[in-house]
Amino acid sequence: MSDVVVRAPAKINVHLGVGPLRADGFHALHTVYLAVSLHDTVTARPGEGLSLRMSGEGADGPGLVPADRTNLVWRAAELLARHAGVRADADLEVAKSIPVAAGLAGGSADAAATLVALDTLWGTRAGREDLLRLAADLGSDVPFGLVGGVALGTGRGEQVSPVLAAGRWHWVLGIAGEGLSTPAVYGELDRMRADGRVPDVTGPTPAEPVLAALRTGSTTELAAALANDLQPAALALRPDLRRALRAAEDAGARAALVSGSGPTVAALAADEDSAVRLAAELAGVGVFRTVRAVSGPVPGARPVS
Repeated sequence: MSDVVVRAPAKINVHLGVGPLRADGFHALHTVYLAVSLHDTVTARPGEGLSLRMSGEGADGPGLVPADRTNLVWRAAELLARHAGVRADADLEVAKSIPVAAGLAGGSADAAATLVALDTLWGTRAGREDLLRLAADLGSDVPFGLVGGVALGTGRGEQVSPVLAAGRWHWVLGIAGEGLSTPAVYGELDRMRADGRVPDVTGPTPAEPVLAALRTGSTTELAAALANDLQPAALALRPDLRRALRAAEDAGARAALVSGSGPTVAALAADEDSAVRLAAELAGVGVFRTVRAVSGPVPGARPVS
């Protein structure tokens, strides 16, 4: 078979409610994912054994994206091969546009794209539910990489249900400085709750206000409903993010929040023209290393013609 090329999108968490730490080491979540028009691309070719090459955002330099079996792409390939009872033979190439360790689930998008690409390359004929189960084994955000659009994530985020949403929303993503470790941010939230710096909780913050806003298609209602329980922890670890949030709001964003575990600031714009102007202004204020204007929702991992 010839090359199989699959794109998968970045995500924004327009709501992230985080419950207490569970016995299995994860937190119970109520999160609302929104897939946006910033993609990584995975190309799968016939090969002997597995090989992996990385290019683009975060692929160069020491300590960045590994091109070995520790990469989620490699693990996805081995997992699908075991599930299907086939040899894990493929030459994989990942072209990255999603910034690394930015709270945008780029690694999870890569894993989702790999499952779709290799299902086609190897002819495994895995059903949708099979791929979703494999995705959940790989990581909490990987199933949404397959589903895309807008979805409610429960459990540790891996139980994904598409939700009704009207219209399209325009955002500017400002990636501020170096990446943040997701486990470190969750750990800081646990410490902040334990010592009373933020209120303790018995369960995740409900997602109903955001879900209601998404159904209306109103940017004003969505701006008022955005929420992220991880934001105080991300700000504690990276105080400079406060300046980044203020810069987005001062530049005319309808609302701004830290996306997921950060350090990306997701700034909601009124419309496409406003997003272009907002991106141009934020690119010049000196608080972000990368600025991208995006929109969503967009589909999950899909083959490219």
